[in-house]
Amino acid sequence: MAVALLAVACTESVGPPPAHDARRTPKLTTTAAAASDIALDQWNGTLNESGIPTACSSPCIVKGFNSTNPHTGDAIIATFYWVGPPGIITSVTDYVTSVPNTPVGNTYTLVAASSANGISMATYVATNVQNFPSAVNDPSGAMILAVKANLAVPVVDGGVLISAWTGVAPTAAQAFGAHRSASGTGSGATVADPGAIPVNAGALAYATTMSNGVVTFSTPAGFTEIATQSDGFMKTDGEYDAEFVVSGTAGTVEPQWTWDFGLLPSTWLASVLALNPAPPPSGDLTVTTTTAGPTPAQGYTVTVDQTSSQSIDANGSFTFFGLTAGDHSVALSGLPVNCTVSEANPQTVTVPSGGTATASFTVNCVSTTANDKITGGGKLGDGRDFATFGFEARSSGGKIEWVQHCDKHASGSATCQNGDFTFHGTVAPGSYSAVPDSPNCRTWSGTGTAKFKDMRYKNGTYSFTVNAACDNGEPGRGNDYVDITIDDYNDAGYLTGGNIQLHGRHRDGRE
Repeated sequence: MAVALLAVACTESVGPPPAHDARRTPKLTTTAAAASDIALDQWNGTLNESGIPTACSSPCIVKGFNSTNPHTGDAIIATFYWVGPPGIITSVTDYVTSVPNTPVGNTYTLVAASSANGISMATYVATNVQNFPSAVNDPSGAMILAVKANLAVPVVDGGVLISAWTGVAPTAAQAFGAHRSASGTGSGATVADPGAIPVNAGALAYATTMSNGVVTFSTPAGFTEIATQSDGFMKTDGEYDAEFVVSGTAGTVEPQWTWDFGLLPSTWLASVLALNPAPPPSGDLTVTTTTAGPTPAQGYTVTVDQTSSQSIDANGSFTFFGLTAGDHSVALSGLPVNCTVSEANPQTVTVPSGGTATASFTVNCVSTTANDKITGGGKLGDGRDFATFGFEARSSGGKIEWVQHCDKHASGSATCQNGDFTFHGTVAPGSYSAVPDSPNCRTWSGTGTAKFKDMRYKNGTYSFTVNAACDNGEPGRGNDYVDITIDDYNDAGYLTGGNIQLHGRHRDGRE
């Protein structure tokens, strides 16, 4: 990758390392690894910074993204290197190089730093950078974004490598991952290792190293070079790997350089940090329901992608927030058997990034009112614990008699908790209807009076519901079915004698 290393109001030289200097002149290298969603946008760097450059009114180290700005929304990593003590950077700021230099105001946070034996480096990160001409190519250098370290004292030599990355999470809280720094001294082949850090799937791993010996080195496996810079005092090298992806949800990365320090001991510094990728773009989904016909009181259930469910009124709406942009399956369930959906169910809806998609369901419900009547009489149960009954019911009303028979040997059964009783009830008009999914069955409710043989204090008026009375065939045992609830009493089962007859409709549901 060919790039122009142009300074903003300062100078530098680029080329092979010079001969060894008695001052143990430093050398630096920078590396990075990234997933395919995070990509290097722009970079630049400079060395041979000292004193007060013409671009600054006080000691600083500064560099612009000549000649093409990064994009707004990028993350910027700025690593500053210098000969001198640590902690001399008072702040890191940015500006546009128009005259006068226009402050931009992005926030740069110190993430990793290391210092030993008179050499220092520090890496700052700004996320979601804004307020500058995005991606402008300006060979004149008048509209370039520059990044500056403001120093408490001037340095005899310093430099900076700035790089801008697309695809990094927009806030520091989301973007910043783990980081480590280390230092060491050695001679001959010496490994510079900041240590291993955990890296999330798709994250960028950025690492940098520096030494006070200008010597050769080998780069970390799995990293790709960004740039190499040098002057009479320091040399830098930067790398990134656009193919790096941590499998699963977690992994580790540990960059290692091997410095060839020769016979004289030298000192190295190294840092590594992780920046997380931006979360997938998201949007919202509003689901609406419109019901025609008898409205189910309980409403329905709407489910997105078979995982996220929410109750919804029969005529209502609900919004799912923060769904990943793209296609989603939306299904409506919990419909009574007398209701159907006009549209496809489920249906596929595309949620736009930063917008709201809609899904509509039109539900048509038909009345379950039965225009017939049902009669019955017989016996339920055997032995000394059984019930006899007789009824006639239709939509306009009707009557029912229910007699529970018990003796002392059956007093512990569920149906004989109250002993013998006789119940006479009246069918409430309009309560008579077909049982969903059971065309041979009818249900109705009402009130009536009960007289108890042994528990006369319980005599009184009670509500009742015939949950189902079913005409399943010819009279006799084991065909027809009845289920009744009277207050806290319930009895249900196939008849042991008698018959239930549905009049005015075939048992298959036809008129």
